[in-house]
This record gives sequence, C-alpha cells and structure tokens, in this order.
Amino acid sequence: MRSERIRNARIIQTLAIGITGAAAAFIVGAALFLLVTIIMRGAPAISWEFLTEAPRGQMKEGGIFPVIVGTLALTLGTAAISLPIGISAGIFLSEYAGRGKTTRLVRLAISNMAGVPSIVYGLFGLALFVNLAGLGKSIIAGALTLACLTLPVIITATEEALRQVPSDLRQASLALGATRWRTIYRIVLPAAAPGIVTGSILGLSRAAGETAPILFTAVAYYKRQLPETIFTDVMALPYHIFILATQVTGRPVDIVWGTALVLVAGVTAVSVVAAVWRSNQRRRVRW
Repeated sequence: MRSERIRNARIIQTLAIGITGAAAAFIVGAALFLLVTIIMRGAPAISWEFLTEAPRGQMKEGGIFPVIVGTLALTLGTAAISLPIGISAGIFLSEYAGRGKTTRLVRLAISNMAGVPSIVYGLFGLALFVNLAGLGKSIIAGALTLACLTLPVIITATEEALRQVPSDLRQASLALGATRWRTIYRIVLPAAAPGIVTGSILGLSRAAGETAPILFTAVAYYKRQLPETIFTDVMALPYHIFILATQVTGRPVDIVWGTALVLVAGVTAVSVVAAVWRSNQRRRVRW
C-alpha cells in the first residue's frame, strides 16, 4: 500500500514537472518567435535617416525622430511623477502603517487600481487633467495619466521588496541608536533596492508601451516639431504604430515593423541596464 502511494506520488510529480516545463517552454518559445519576427521584419527599415528625421509624405517616408523624443518625454515625465510618490507610499505602507482596517482598505484600493483597464485611465485623464485642470493635450497631462496607471505596480513592488528585508537588520540598527527613518534610509532601502528597481522598470515599461491612456491626453496624429514645453502635445511610438497600421494606406510595411522594433529595443535596453545594476547590487548587499 505504501509503495503504491509512493509510486502515485512520483507519477504526479513527473506530470507536474512535465506540465510546468511545457508551459515555460511555450512562453519562452512564443517570446522568442515574437522577438525574431519583429527583428526580421523591422531591421530593413532601421537606418540613420529613419532614426534622426521627421516623418514626411503623409508618414510614408522619412523617420520617427519626433516620435522617439515624444515617447522619451512621456516616459521620463511619468518616472518623475510616479517614482517618488510610489516608493514613498510603499515605504509608508510597509514600515509605518499599522495592520488596521484602513490599511487593508488602502491595499485593496491599490490592487483594484492595478486591474483597471488602461482605456479607463485614459478617460480619467481626459476628464481630470485635460478638461478639469485645463492642461489640454500635453506631455504633462499624459505623464500624469500614465503615472496613475503605473503607481499600483510601483507601490506593490516597493512594499513587497521591503518586506523581504529581514527584521533583524532593522532591530540591530535601532539597537545601535539609529532612528526609525535612518534605519529605513541607510539599511532597509539599499537592501530592498533591487526589488524596487525591478518593479519600477516593469511599471515604466508598461507605461512606455501604452496607447489608450495617452490617446485622449497627450498624443498628436502628426507633428514634425519637437516639443518645446511640457504643455504641448507630442507623437509617441505606440500610438504611431497604431496609426501606421490602421490609418495610413499604402505605407511600406517595413516602417511599421521598424517602429515596433525601436520601441521593443528601447524597453529591452532599459531592462538590461536595470538587470545588470540589480545583479551588482545583490552581490554587494547580503544578509
């Protein structure tokens, strides 16, 4: 009887390993297939002219330089708004907030915010920032909208990263006479930095690739000029891809895939830099 149970347990374990391994292989294979397709179809469009000139000829010719600049402006604006607020909120919830009903409600609200469709954020940004605040279609309105979209990811990642830091480090610092804030700033945050960076990059990468939130708040259909202030509208890579794929007839297919390749390459480059930094930090901070 016992040997039969052991045999059944081993069969179940083998099946579990096979199913999870097949799922992992499918995900990796799908990601590689998508990446290879984008590279093969988009690489012929990549040139110095494509990266440094403005679109012309009804966006069928020229490059995407204003589109790249607009995407960078929106992403940097989102980071400048969401990172301080999100990390500060995560620190408060992890280190200062109690375990009462109010804290649970706040965490529930943050979880619900993470599940809100991006188009709803776009309508929210249109109503609040564009119309009510009078910012109009602009970089700042789009960045504020994307910041609202990104905040739940950053807050949750910060809180979880801080929770992973052993409480012994906090107690040792407090026992040596450090204040609570000094303990958090000098001990806890450096130890949690790799996890915080990971969550922040994931949130900002999502923001860089979103179309719906900026559709009503920031982007222009066509604009050759570079933005001079944060109160002007811009072109952006995800929206430009949508326009090229759906509303520009007779356009070269390579331009669409080339624009997608630039977006993917930019997000990947930032992720790689963050991964290298995170790896170095984890080697330096041990417990």
